[in-house]
Amino acid sequence: DRTLGAFLGSDITRLHGSALAEDTLTVKCTGGGGQSFGAFIPKGLTLELEGDSNDYFGKGLSGGKLVLYPPKDSTFDPGENIIVGNVALYGATSGQAFINGMAGERFCVRNSGAIAVVEGVGDHGCEYMTGGRCVILGPTGKNFAAGMSGGIAYVLDEKHDLYMRLNKDQVMTDTLTEPHDIAELRSLIEAHVAATGSPRGKKILAAFHSYVPCFKKVMPRGHDRML
Repeated sequence: DRTLGAFLGSDITRLHGSALAEDTLTVKCTGGGGQSFGAFIPKGLTLELEGDSNDYFGKGLSGGKLVLYPPKDSTFDPGENIIVGNVALYGATSGQAFINGMAGERFCVRNSGAIAVVEGVGDHGCEYMTGGRCVILGPTGKNFAAGMSGGIAYVLDEKHDLYMRLNKDQVMTDTLTEPHDIAELRSLIEAHVAATGSPRGKKILAAFHSYVPCFKKVMPRGHDRML
């Protein structure tokens, strides 16, 4: 099925607006999520998918929560396999997404306020992002953060070569030195592990202080000057 959750989300908004607390309603799914799984879902609705999903996962996410992880009996390393298609979280405005696996191309394009944790992305990640937070616990493709004008991405850069895949005139990268950045990163990884059981997330948390120097904070130069 395509756009699963959109009708339910519209009913929630019509009846309750944004008054529902987080996780008021949780729908647990298994199998293959079609295109636009969880599109536009509002605050109060959580969709949890054990399986994989197609393109436009979480398109226009509007306050809801999405949790995606591979089948519990799978034998592959989720941190090295794509579990969600291209253009996930396109135009998301708020909410959270936790993905135990890699995403395809154009992850978080035009994200303006959602929080996302994923374990690797293809080309053009965080393209035209204007707000929100994105944590990437793995590799990134080329042209990362192109046209990014707001928000922050925390990227695990174990090979220290992220600078080769982004435009340094438009965005700046730095190691994490501010306590609030380190605390925010840790809390987001903890939430990711709690939601998905991510083995990679658990490994990072177990040796967190040794991993901190491997993370890069990516943000637009104009946004940094404004702050």
